[in-house]
Amino acid sequence: MKVAVGSDHRGFDAKQLIMAIVSQMGHECVDVGTNNMTPVDYPDLAYVAAKSVSEKQVDRAILICATGLGMSIAANKVRGVRAALCHDELSAHIARDHNDTNVLCLSGDQTGEVLLRKIVETWMSTEFSGGRHQRRVNKIIAIEEGRDPREITNG
Repeated sequence: MKVAVGSDHRGFDAKQLIMAIVSQMGHECVDVGTNNMTPVDYPDLAYVAAKSVSEKQVDRAILICATGLGMSIAANKVRGVRAALCHDELSAHIARDHNDTNVLCLSGDQTGEVLLRKIVETWMSTEFSGGRHQRRVNKIIAIEEGRDPREITNG
């Protein structure tokens, strides 16, 4: 799997660790920046990573900023992206299993190294279960397309 990894300056240290984890899992990393601790605007990096997912240049992306909130908001503005801010293994599992997320957002300030590894490994190794969840993902896609999700009745 090909994974874009990006952060702002507050997530830079965590990004380095995440790239190592993803590589250790046997996946290819695409570093979309930032490459140092010089302050940058998180929407710029979120856009680059999310666009690479949307355009299928990569399979998934992982984004890190101070809280993960800004990255999540910005990434979700790109058509075709389902980004989730995850704080633990359960949220990472559900984000993939139920919501078929393609972008993981993390807090660089609030997530320690051990938990960070667990979240990334869980999110990367969990597949979308489909079934009843497919209908719900289809409703999310309908909203993104400007349609009423209540019109979607089947998977």
